[in-house]
Amino acid sequence: MTTFNQLNLSEQTLKAINKLGFEEATPIQAQTIPLGLAGRDLIGQAPTGTGKTVAFGIPMMENLVSGENATQGLVVTPTRELAVQVGEELNKIASFKQMHCLPIYGGQDIRRQIKALARRPQIIVGTPGRIMDHMRRRTIRLHAIKMVVLDEADEMLNMGFLEDIETILKEVPSERQTLLFSATMPRPIQELAHRFMRNPEIIRVAPKEVTLANTDQHYVEVTENKKFDTLCNLLDMHSPASAIVFGRTKRRVDELAEALNKRGYSAEGIHGDLTQGKRDSVMNQFRSGIVEILVATDVAARGLDIGGVTHVYNFDIPQDPESYVHRIGRTGRAGRSGEAITFITPRELPHLRLIEQLTKRKIQRQPAPSLHEALIGQQQVTVERLLRAVEDEASSQYRSTAESLLDQGDSVSLLSAALKLLTKEPNTTPVRLTEEKPLRSSQSRNQRNDRNKPKDFYPRKKHRSSRPRNKWSKNNKS
Repeated sequence: MTTFNQLNLSEQTLKAINKLGFEEATPIQAQTIPLGLAGRDLIGQAPTGTGKTVAFGIPMMENLVSGENATQGLVVTPTRELAVQVGEELNKIASFKQMHCLPIYGGQDIRRQIKALARRPQIIVGTPGRIMDHMRRRTIRLHAIKMVVLDEADEMLNMGFLEDIETILKEVPSERQTLLFSATMPRPIQELAHRFMRNPEIIRVAPKEVTLANTDQHYVEVTENKKFDTLCNLLDMHSPASAIVFGRTKRRVDELAEALNKRGYSAEGIHGDLTQGKRDSVMNQFRSGIVEILVATDVAARGLDIGGVTHVYNFDIPQDPESYVHRIGRTGRAGRSGEAITFITPRELPHLRLIEQLTKRKIQRQPAPSLHEALIGQQQVTVERLLRAVEDEASSQYRSTAESLLDQGDSVSLLSAALKLLTKEPNTTPVRLTEEKPLRSSQSRNQRNDRNKPKDFYPRKKHRSSRPRNKWSKNNKS
């Protein structure tokens, strides 16, 4: 166990960390911070939810100069949500220093950003597209950058930002410290690090150590046309206070959110086509409990920091095993227990085995719940509400009314009627969802996954192989 007091941090940074309530460093923080403080380039291979922002945020606060009227730190993130989250957390770590972090991203008023950039924030956190936009406008100055962080590098690769990242790195001074964080290490990320980093130290934290311990994982084998009724039955059985449902496409998310509301649930969808104002509104409602179910795509949910999520439902199995780890990492946090249930069509079972190989954990099968089981679940929720009400002294004012009711009927009949009135019975309103084709898990896909697993970090200069060329290689760009 490593505490932050053992990491030789300045008084101001320790004060900020203590204010945030952090005492013990996570594995990625304990290994990364000393190297970062020493000015080393490093690669942190760790999944979401491991505390990476603090891992690079503390070296930033310690190594950059407080109060200097120049931008010295740059953090590149794949999504707007992650840029906002990282910016907020860095500003909290800098709360006792003369250091300001500015998030910039698409969907935000460009004129406001230009005005804020003119004030020379010490650290900028931004998405590749918006950083490039300001570079073209010459409204961002990178000449004094001393530290660059690439966060969720594999996700930026998946979203097609690799060339933008290369352009950005060419514009910052070569004499800088570079930190790269990625859940996986595909070959293009290895090549990027080889070109732009100086003898980086590599730190790996396995997913099994950080994201899965407190989460019960199950799968339900169900045909495509039965998925939605199965989801509704599970929601009625579990009655989650806060749940996320993951869909594979934007269309799926929109249709699911609408269908859930038709069935009487409080749900909102979030995906990449929403305006920033709408995204912020949805997230505020979800965090405050006004919305109980968030329906999201992988990209929209990447980097969201949401506490208190008790259940994750994978309505569609994710495209790759790493995304599965990211999804279920939304629950089972901060020592709390969580539950993750994945819907699998019969043809997707081989894909489930790939996920089990990555997580090194058997995902237990459970039968699809029936309508009767859903009703029993709702009845149990009502019973628990009644028992809580009995303990509430405010219910005593209804005692005389209850006593007069007992003169008109027996107690069991009256209580049965009360339970019926209070119980939310399963809603069978017809809904229509567009069918999504099941994922295929072919041998060639398995081979590609194997090739992308980290082995020797640096790629060979000349590679001769009878195997198919990696689809991301420079001579075979899609």
